[in-house]
Amino acid sequence: MTPARAATYLVGAVLLAAWLASAAGVVRSQIPPVYRSFPESRQLDAVVLDVQTQASRLRERLARAPSPRAPVRNPFSFNNRRTAASPTPAPTGLSPSVNLTPAEPLLVLIGIAEEGATRTAMLESGDELLMATEGQVLAGRYRVGKVGPDGVELVDVVTGATRRLVLKSPALLP
Repeated sequence: MTPARAATYLVGAVLLAAWLASAAGVVRSQIPPVYRSFPESRQLDAVVLDVQTQASRLRERLARAPSPRAPVRNPFSFNNRRTAASPTPAPTGLSPSVNLTPAEPLLVLIGIAEEGATRTAMLESGDELLMATEGQVLAGRYRVGKVGPDGVELVDVVTGATRRLVLKSPALLP
């Protein structure tokens, strides 16, 4: 580096330092912002005032609104029905010819599924869906005897009677 080039760099550095020092000493005057009234700003003020009024009316109406009721049922809990226990009268003075077997439950055959050689009967008992193969016991009363392609035979474990349920034809359904 030549002495002339070094002197040029030195003079440039001194001038830069002086310029930065002078800029740091200058105080900026605070100029207040000028707000001009435009027609759009008046319209916006009217809209803001209207929204605030509507919001306050809504808050008042919500304060007077009735609170929601507690839910009557829980859709996430199943089979939680309360059934009133019916008192069973004590048998008094009955003749020996009266049959004390319980009434047969209402069972409807709604379908038969077949997988390989195994058939499964799908039965409806009130609100319950029962699925059974041969040999299983249903409702604590029936043993599934045979599941055919169009019906099922149920053997009553109490009386030994056979009950046959058949599929309804689609033409006979209402």
